[in-house]
Amino acid sequence: MKTIIVYDSMYGNTVKVANAIAGAFPASDVQVQRAVETSSIAQDTNLIIIGSPTQAGRQTKTLQDFLDKVSLSSNNIIKVAVFDTRLSTKLVGIFGYAADKIAGSLKKKGITLLVPPEGFIVKSAKGPLKEGELERATGWGKYLANKINNH
Repeated sequence: MKTIIVYDSMYGNTVKVANAIAGAFPASDVQVQRAVETSSIAQDTNLIIIGSPTQAGRQTKTLQDFLDKVSLSSNNIIKVAVFDTRLSTKLVGIFGYAADKIAGSLKKKGITLLVPPEGFIVKSAKGPLKEGELERATGWGKYLANKINNH
């Protein structure tokens, strides 16, 4: 199973989550790449995981540019999951989260997610991640790996 994790990160929190998720997969089967460095997805990819920090209620411009330019629908066996890093304050909740916006953008392209969007909590806008979030990210990665193997 070939998996790629495409992310954008502003303060290093989202890349930490991406790497924790990657830890749930065999190292030879997973790649972790910045969105700005990803121009295409290999046809033999089984799972793509997309992550962004939540900024003003949505994903970063860099991640949106990636979504706009990369075709994910050309490979109809590819599965997609999305995550974000976010504050857990009520004010942030009013504006929404990056993962939900990414999911909506993918849905408009006719792409169905393997699982609902996931959010990982940061203590402040620049981080750090809340205690236990990296372990939770690894657990989510294991859940995805299991789900893709049984799908």
